[in-house]
Amino acid sequence: MFLAKVIGSLVSTQKVEALRGHKLLLVEPYRLDTKNRQKLVSAGRTFVAVDSLGAGEGEMVLITQGSSARLTPETKSLPIDTVVVGIVDRVDVEQTCVFDHQE
Repeated sequence: MFLAKVIGSLVSTQKVEALRGHKLLLVEPYRLDTKNRQKLVSAGRTFVAVDSLGAGEGEMVLITQGSSARLTPETKSLPIDTVVVGIVDRVDVEQTCVFDHQE
């Protein structure tokens, strides 16, 4: 699993039937800053993810990729590579809060 920030949504009117009715989000993975381990920083890439939870723009989420993305009941028959599997409330590293959704 990876941490990612929802940075937008995607609308596709032409798509395979299996994806109809599924919300698509543009997500940007984040990682722990290797210099000071006090904050999360962008990993410098983006993905399109199927939203299985109702996440919104600006939220930090958990994503899973590859064959694991098709292991949820909602996605087991979808032709996808990335899915949102959690909405993050808080991230603590070495007793320091590096992300809190309330801030």
